[in-house]
Parts: sequence; structure tokens; C-alpha cells
Amino acid sequence: MNGTQPGTIMFYEECFGEIGGRFRQILPPWSRLRLMTDGLTLRSFVDLTQCLHGAQCRDPNVFAYVGKALGAWIEGLLSELGVDAEPLVKGEVHQSAILSGRVYVAPGAVVEPMAYIQGPCYIGPGAEVRHCAYIRGNVYVGRDAVVGHTTEVKGSIFWDGAKAGHFAYVGDGVLGRNVNLGAGTKLANLPLRRGLIRLKHPTSGTLISSGLEKFSAILGDGAQTGCNAVLSPGTLLLPGTAVMPCVHFRGTLTAGTAR
Repeated sequence: MNGTQPGTIMFYEECFGEIGGRFRQILPPWSRLRLMTDGLTLRSFVDLTQCLHGAQCRDPNVFAYVGKALGAWIEGLLSELGVDAEPLVKGEVHQSAILSGRVYVAPGAVVEPMAYIQGPCYIGPGAEVRHCAYIRGNVYVGRDAVVGHTTEVKGSIFWDGAKAGHFAYVGDGVLGRNVNLGAGTKLANLPLRRGLIRLKHPTSGTLISSGLEKFSAILGDGAQTGCNAVLSPGTLLLPGTAVMPCVHFRGTLTAGTAR
């Protein structure tokens, strides 16, 4: 099975329907993911050498860092930090905030009033989880990153300096270093037509499958969205790109600004 070429499973599903889908199901989850990437890696979007835990991202598959697969990576990190079944707090957590399960709050991190954090979750040094934020598990918040007021996050990475400061939703996605989401930005993770989410490869232009039924977007280092922008499932924004305010975008933005 290790010799199967990228796209083979998608071919089976498209050509043989339910039978092909059963072929996919007999593969272990990690194998299914690797077959879908077509050379797309996390390093295509994020300079991991500048990230606090970048060296620990050993799986080249970019989709290993969203959703439940991300949870497994975070669990390993929490174990290294000595986190057991209960939260381990070394930063500042307001007494009205609720932390549940395996949660690590690093020195210098701040969790403001009424925030709710469900593990597994890592909150890095200097990070902020602001008033009424809701973190639903399988979330990594990097050094100096911000999960803002009434912002909801699940199954996602905020790499160092990434910010979703106000009223955002980030589901099953990746924010690169110093990404900034304008107020009200939504990263939608579940398409209206259910199924494996596909996306356009940024270099080959071919349509590939993520192997995931829930996946929103990957935003490269320094990418930005304006207020109330919406990114639909299967979106890729390469480093330095931007989406203007109130724009709905789905696809792959390799350069410039989506208007």
C-alpha cells in the first residue's frame, strides 16, 4: 500500500463510488492523509524555523496539523510538558475562566474573564485568550498569538504572532506566523455538500483532496483578512496575501489581494 500514488484513493472514489469509498476506509487514517497531499507541506506556508515548536512538526503532511490529527500532535507536546488529566497553569488565568481537561498555559500567557478552554490545548508564552473566547479542543495557540473576544476556535493552529482579535470563527485550519484576521472573519470548515474537501494545489494548479470532511483554510505567514471576510472550506492563502473586507473567498490565492 505504501507504493500507492497521490490521488489514487480519490480516483477510486470517483470511478467506483461506494466500493471505492470502502477501499479508502480500509487504510489507516495517517496513510489516507499522506496519499492526498501531492507534495503540499506545512513549510509551503509557514517558516517553522521561526516558530517555538516548529522543529517538532516532523510529519511533512500539512493536513496532519488540523482537526483530530492535530489533537494527537498536541497531546504529545502536553505529555512532554508534564500535563496530566488536569490543566497545568503557569501563566495568568482569571478566576471566572474555565479550563477543562489537558490544558497548558505557559508563563506570560493571559486568559481573560469568562473564557472557556477545552483540552487538549496549548497556550504559548505571551499569548492572549481574551474575554469570552471559546476554545473547543485540539487547539495550539503559539507564542504571542491572540484568540480574541468572543472568538471560537477548534482543531486549529495559531502559529507565533497570529491574531484573531474580534468575533472570529476558526475551525480546522492553520494560521501562519503574524497572520491577522479582521474583526468578524469566519473560516468555515464544513461545506453544504458533505464529502471530502478538495482544493487547488498552489503550484501545479491541479485539484487535490484534503482527505478531510472538515477543513477550512491555511493562511501563510503574514496573510491578512479584512473585517467580515469569509473563507470557505478548501481555501489556501499563501504568505503575504490578503482578502479584502466583506469578501467571500474560496480557492487558492498565490499572490496579491482578493477583492
